[in-house]
Amino acid sequence: MFRIEAEVDRERRDLLRSRLLATNTAASPVLAALRGTPRERQVPLEVWGLTEDGTLAGGLVGHTWADWLHVTYLWVDARLRGTGLGTRLLADAEHHARTRACVAARLETWDFQAPAFYQKHGYTIAGTVPDYPPGITEYTLTKRLD
Repeated sequence: MFRIEAEVDRERRDLLRSRLLATNTAASPVLAALRGTPRERQVPLEVWGLTEDGTLAGGLVGHTWADWLHVTYLWVDARLRGTGLGTRLLADAEHHARTRACVAARLETWDFQAPAFYQKHGYTIAGTVPDYPPGITEYTLTKRLD
């Protein structure tokens, strides 16, 4: 007999995560070799574009993990789009990822955001999720950095 609950529970979430991590490590020689190395840690990577007066003009937030850069957010103020700021932010993040021995990058973007921008910078579509959320397509893009 099981009781099912739908509630936020940090202690259970942490326990579940540790058990999943142990299960994955036991099942994958690649993940097992990763455990206990510096490559196992998610290391934040943030790049900021600021105006002369220090106002946020754009930025990129992500992290590196297991020799990959994951771009979580990339945003440029609408008034500054087309100036090259987005390209500079992305290139700088990729540069920092390479110094951390990353060999590839990944990100997600919606169809109305910037898939063409990323493709212009060498990213290829690795997958799509249509209707996520309904009426929008989400793209996963990747790029080799090595």
